Amino acid sequence: MTNQFVMTDTPTLRQRARQHIEAGAVTVGYGADREAVLTLLNGALATEIVCMLRYRRHHFMVRGIHSQAVAEEFLMHSNEEQGHADLLAERIVQLGGEPNFSPEGLLARSHAEYVEGVTLVDMIKENLVAERIAIDSYREVIQYLGNQDPTTQRLLESILAVEEEHADDLADLLFAMPPEQVDGH
Repeated sequence: MTNQFVMTDTPTLRQRARQHIEAGAVTVGYGADREAVLTLLNGALATEIVCMLRYRRHHFMVRGIHSQAVAEEFLMHSNEEQGHADLLAERIVQLGGEPNFSPEGLLARSHAEYVEGVTLVDMIKENLVAERIAIDSYREVIQYLGNQDPTTQRLLESILAVEEEHADDLADLLFAMPPEQVDGH
């Protein structure tokens, strides 16, 4: 099977690059619906901010025999979620959008919930649920993008890998808890 794709000649590439120069990285070859991608990225940004805040609260509020190690894990996850938020905001700007950091409507834009949790097990479970939501959300956005925006796709794939690692870490923490605490008996 032969590849039917035809490469653009150099003079045409040069001429296109001079058109709409104010659009920065968004060239004529950008195949995605930019406004839809910006909306999706701002939803992901809100999700990361909510998750960062929840992890941060849990870091300070966790109590009990396992609290120190779990608090450290929560803080590490919080910092990684902040890093994801920064990457998403940077990509939004690259695409000519504005990252929405407004606290107003943050929970409505976020896919994840902000559940405080009372016990250590509650906190682990709520963070695990949020990670599972983020995993499915990122997978769907990646599928939506297809090959129309490979840069955003790669960014989301790298974030997805970390979210999967977080979910695995939390599942391990939950498994390490005494069964009576996990089952609520």
